[in-house]
Amino acid sequence: MSVTATLRAGVTTASPEETQALAAAWAAELPAGTTVALHGDLGVGKTTFTQGFARGLGVTGAVTSPTFTVFNLHRAGEKTLIHLDAYRLGSEAEAEALMVEDFLRDPWWMVVEWPERLGAALPGDARHLELSILPDRRHALTLR
Repeated sequence: MSVTATLRAGVTTASPEETQALAAAWAAELPAGTTVALHGDLGVGKTTFTQGFARGLGVTGAVTSPTFTVFNLHRAGEKTLIHLDAYRLGSEAEAEALMVEDFLRDPWWMVVEWPERLGAALPGDARHLELSILPDRRHALTLR
């Protein structure tokens, strides 16, 4: 079964390492030009997921939350990962002013935390992943 199919069915992970391994496998499966929109409350593991996703693309450097810088670029050879955290954005206009599209050089992938803050600036073909924490502290991931 593909990782995409697994995520559509819904999956739980018991550790950050499991979440990262799942994300890495999914990144390796997704074509260039893919935007992944991560939905979920604070502390649910969006940055942890992105760290694994980056590893799946071959990124070896540190991947941290771009909450204050809004976005970070990570490169792995010819591949580019744009990690965007829209939490601090107040409007679609602010998102458009970032000119992220200027960094979308093939092959690229983009992961967006707090995508609902981007409104229409979020690509229409983005893949939406819901992350949550279950009462037993495992993490649930479901592709909408």
